[in-house]
Amino acid sequence: MGNALFIVWRETIEAMLVIGILHGWLSARPDARAGFPWLWGGIAAGLGLAVFLAVMIMDIQSWVSASALEWFQAIMPLVACGLIFQMVWWMRRHGAGLKKELEAGMASAADKANWLGIAVLAAVAVGREGAEAVVFLYGAVDSTNADIAIGGALGFMLALAAYWLLSRGTRFVSWRAFFRVTEILLLLLGGALLVDGAEKLVGLEALPPLADPLWNTAFLLDDSTRGGGLVAAFSGYRAAPSGMAYALLATYWTLAIAVLLKLKPKKKTA
Repeated sequence: MGNALFIVWRETIEAMLVIGILHGWLSARPDARAGFPWLWGGIAAGLGLAVFLAVMIMDIQSWVSASALEWFQAIMPLVACGLIFQMVWWMRRHGAGLKKELEAGMASAADKANWLGIAVLAAVAVGREGAEAVVFLYGAVDSTNADIAIGGALGFMLALAAYWLLSRGTRFVSWRAFFRVTEILLLLLGGALLVDGAEKLVGLEALPPLADPLWNTAFLLDDSTRGGGLVAAFSGYRAAPSGMAYALLATYWTLAIAVLLKLKPKKKTA
């Protein structure tokens, strides 16, 4: 449930950030009020896309063989890990100029009375975050549908509260601080997904174990317990990991530190 809560919380806030910028821009321009129905339509289309993807992923389980399903469940955490890495990279590169880029696109659409462009911006924002949330949830959550539903609902409500606080400005917490902290949390979650997928591929004999186990620290923290499971879900910790899983995890963090954490936001040229 904790993973579902965090995933929905983060993805909802990102979608709200984009929609908030679009809504604020339309509200500030009387000549752009006609764009509101298109904004709401774009939001609805984005939600529809996310729901469609969720249904498709759930349906896969009913019409593929047990062997194919095992492969699908092994690959999905790796796909989710890649999406997380790409998302953090994109936000680091474009986050600082996101507001200006969106407003420029909105101005161009308004000048041409191209309200479809507004709808597309909203649909892409909501659809992208919703689709990512679906993939992340499938790849990261190993619990009942009820736990996922409860965690997702709590994450959505917390996202509303967090967005309200962030929209009030730096009196509470800045957007920069928020994204820096959640970048680290997302990278931790991405590492956990990588380990999970790698361990499943080792179990399917698609990858060599290299060393199995690499060590055994169950006497210190057993990842099958509630506390150990929480640490494992957000960090990739395993009491008895395979050498392959941790070799991939070491490569992942080396790449994250070298490429992402040292990457400066993209500067805008005049």
